[in-house]
Amino acid sequence: MEAFSHFLNSISSTGIHVFDKTIPFSKYVPLDLSIKNEVLNAINISSSTTLGNFVNTHIQNHHGLIGFGGYNETRNIYQRSTHFNKMEPDNERNIHLGVDLWAPEGTVVYTPLNGIVHSFKNNTHYGDYGPTIILKHSIQDYTFYTLYGHLSLKSISHLKVGMAFKQGDLLGDLGKPDVNGDYPPHLHFQIIKDIQEFKGDYPGVCSKKDLAFYLNNCPDPNTLLKLRNILFY
Repeated sequence: MEAFSHFLNSISSTGIHVFDKTIPFSKYVPLDLSIKNEVLNAINISSSTTLGNFVNTHIQNHHGLIGFGGYNETRNIYQRSTHFNKMEPDNERNIHLGVDLWAPEGTVVYTPLNGIVHSFKNNTHYGDYGPTIILKHSIQDYTFYTLYGHLSLKSISHLKVGMAFKQGDLLGDLGKPDVNGDYPPHLHFQIIKDIQEFKGDYPGVCSKKDLAFYLNNCPDPNTLLKLRNILFY
């Protein structure tokens, strides 16, 4: 895994963009949605409107345009959905495996690397990804996958398996809460080494008992994005 992460980091010396590259990384604001953020205890995080107000206020207060964060972050937000919370402490899926990029509905998502469409699907469980695209990448001696969740329905309406995308191509745009799993608009971006048998879906949240496997199979997306790893708390 260390070799794979080193390879991902070596693809580019600068951060790779999945949003408009004219937005400087200085306008990306770290956002903590973990159980350690006591501010969240005072708001109803099960409401996409309330959570969206919190996210947007945080970004504005830090003079940013996009919020980001969440890799290997334990969150309470998934307790609202039986898709994640099976009322079994050891099996509760509450550890986030991708990076979330919080931006307005309709924000365009661009392809970060050359790839082809592996699969796509509208994951309609409450609290799930909604419209999702998975790309397959083959670079040097490595084959791996990137997942884009919480998109708009039109993002997947024209796709076909095997369709090719070049770095910088328009891939899709962010969906609104009534199609994206009932979250404030954002992109869930995840790297997957072994996609296993999944199509149009892959776990983006895992339980503590499965964490070692998923951290090994889903390295930190910041190996590509290279966003600042700072929190304003």
